Amino acid sequence: MAAMTPTAPGSEAGATAGPAAQNPPDGHLPGPRRTRFRRPRAALRVRRGLVLGLGAAYFLVPLVASFVFTVHTPGQGVSFDAYTALLSADGFAESLLLSLGLAAATITLALLLAVPALVAVRLGPPRLRPVVEVMCTLPLVVPPIALVTGISTVLRWGPDHLSRTPLYQTFLAVQNEDFPFVLVLAYTVMALPFVYRSLDAGLRAIDVPTLVEAARGCGASVTYALLRVILPNLRSSLAGAGFLTLALVLGEFTIASILGFRPFAVWIVSISGAHARMSVAVSLLSLVITWLLLLVLSRAGTAPAGAPVAARADRPARLLRGSSLASRTTRKEP
Repeated sequence: MAAMTPTAPGSEAGATAGPAAQNPPDGHLPGPRRTRFRRPRAALRVRRGLVLGLGAAYFLVPLVASFVFTVHTPGQGVSFDAYTALLSADGFAESLLLSLGLAAATITLALLLAVPALVAVRLGPPRLRPVVEVMCTLPLVVPPIALVTGISTVLRWGPDHLSRTPLYQTFLAVQNEDFPFVLVLAYTVMALPFVYRSLDAGLRAIDVPTLVEAARGCGASVTYALLRVILPNLRSSLAGAGFLTLALVLGEFTIASILGFRPFAVWIVSISGAHARMSVAVSLLSLVITWLLLLVLSRAGTAPAGAPVAARADRPARLLRGSSLASRTTRKEP
């Protein structure tokens, strides 16, 4: 029978060479497969190091040159007078606190406007999404100079035509020099595209209708579902929106300068003519302050270790577990 069984061509060679091919004596893979695992790691590391080095030089060389300009005087040596004089400079603390207050108010107002609107769009008909996207991204095509021209025109028109109405006091209140709320309104419009993109990316990563329906099914209200279920899942997106808004407000100059207010960026430009070294020192200090604030926001957007998001929104889950346990107990009773 063995002699009558047909044998495929090359089967004996394959049977003979099979064990040797599968288990080569030197313990290595066959030749064709060995090249798959070879990586030019040395060349890749050199390329990565070159790219990182060029990026670091692009950012650090101007900063180092600016720092040397503020501390070194030709013929006099090294001096830190430009930095020590900041604490006693006229308007430094007031302008910095004003910019920080404007940034906090802008972040709050932008999130209060964008978060409910985007969540409502996710829960509503899909036809509204393109409309909301166009409305939120429209400020990108409007130059700041055109925006501030329209705002200044309205502010000049209001007192002349509304002097006998209660809105006259509103026009005066939004232009208060101690805290110009009109800048908050303008900055909110400018920051809306960035806030929209950050929140939209976060909402695309979660199933908003399912989470809201699950929370409603467990007895939670829509407000509770938004605050305790949706917002914890948008932690990183909220931090990113605040990150971008803070950077925009601290560096904005055009609108505040034309409207006649003096936040931190305008104050830096105003002293640059008389105190060049101090203005550069203040610019470096503003970068450090901005980086520290952005670091705080980035840390706020990261969930602490051992405390997942689900643990912060566990009330609907507890209600669901309680209802299921009660139903099982009811079934067991005779």
